[in-house]
Amino acid sequence: MSFTAVHRRAWLSEQDCDLGSFRALVERTADPADYPYASAVDRNVLLYDTGRVLGAKDRREVQEELVRALTDGPGVVVCRGAFPDHAVVDRFTEVFDSLIREQYAAGTTAGDHFAKPGANERVWNALEKAALYDPAAFADYYANPVVALVSEAWLGPGYQVTSQVNVVNPGGLAQTVHRDYHLGFLSDEAAAAYPAHVHRLSPVLTLQGAVAHCDMPVESGPTLYLPFSQLFEPGYLAWRRPEFQAYFKEHHVQLPLAKGDAVFFNPALFHAAGTNRTTDVRRMANLLQVSSAFGRAMETVDREAVSNAVYPALLRRKAEGADAEWLDNVIAASAEGYPFPTNLDSDPPVDGLAPPSQADLVRRALAEGWTPRTLRDELRACADRRTS
Repeated sequence: MSFTAVHRRAWLSEQDCDLGSFRALVERTADPADYPYASAVDRNVLLYDTGRVLGAKDRREVQEELVRALTDGPGVVVCRGAFPDHAVVDRFTEVFDSLIREQYAAGTTAGDHFAKPGANERVWNALEKAALYDPAAFADYYANPVVALVSEAWLGPGYQVTSQVNVVNPGGLAQTVHRDYHLGFLSDEAAAAYPAHVHRLSPVLTLQGAVAHCDMPVESGPTLYLPFSQLFEPGYLAWRRPEFQAYFKEHHVQLPLAKGDAVFFNPALFHAAGTNRTTDVRRMANLLQVSSAFGRAMETVDREAVSNAVYPALLRRKAEGADAEWLDNVIAASAEGYPFPTNLDSDPPVDGLAPPSQADLVRRALAEGWTPRTLRDELRACADRRTS
């Protein structure tokens, strides 16, 4: 048996971020014949009528089409009327508004990814907060079959739902174009440290979604999308580059949404919330981030305890002349190197899109010569900030 191996680079770099190659991928037109369950294709965005999708005889056939749409197709789908009972949506809107009022009363202002903090209104971990505030409203809302259908299609069973409420007030400015979690939250340097196959893996670990909690005319700034942009493998290294941002600004698409509509998209799709140019639309969306069940280790490890136990040995070895690579190898095996999941109310991003991880604190401790007691206190404070 013989075969021809497809040669792929094991690592990506900024030299791979060629705008011409990117344009060759995104400058195409989706063929409606490829998506028989879609009711329409509008500027390369697939539109699905919820009744037709849920009423299909073959659920797996619908899900297969959704997977193709999000993987090799435009990368974004709109489910019209995903929440047909507006009373359910309105009740949950009241819950969100109450949570926002409580934040203001407490004097807290939630930061925002990719936008100026305080410009809009954001509720982090809205899933937990809403469940504790009004469990019945929560149950009625998340019993939604469309959310389950698409989440299961993309991630399989055992998926984990999280939610953040985003309100863009009249005059609120657009976000910068970006890709999303996981690699989209890392700096270019950090993202480039991951091999190319991880760049291909990252998009299938999460599903991005948004439920419209009000009518969203284009003037109110619903999300901007660049269909097919998820196909560009080095996109996690490209989206910050000026030529790609300029291309997105010129070629993005933007569709109005009605209350109860839901949008789902591949997290590698280039996208950004738009500017709210109205004077009277307080644009509210429930942003859904659904994660794979597999994004976790097999064993529970108290890495805070491990880090505290190992740190004195690291201090001794550093004093004896151990180099940075030796020390960092030990840190990687002992401390938590990833900053998520966390409580973004109390542990906001610092100097980037992510807060410091345990490993970051241990590296800083070594660099600055902290005592074991200082590191212990800082790791405990970090753990407390991460608790919801």
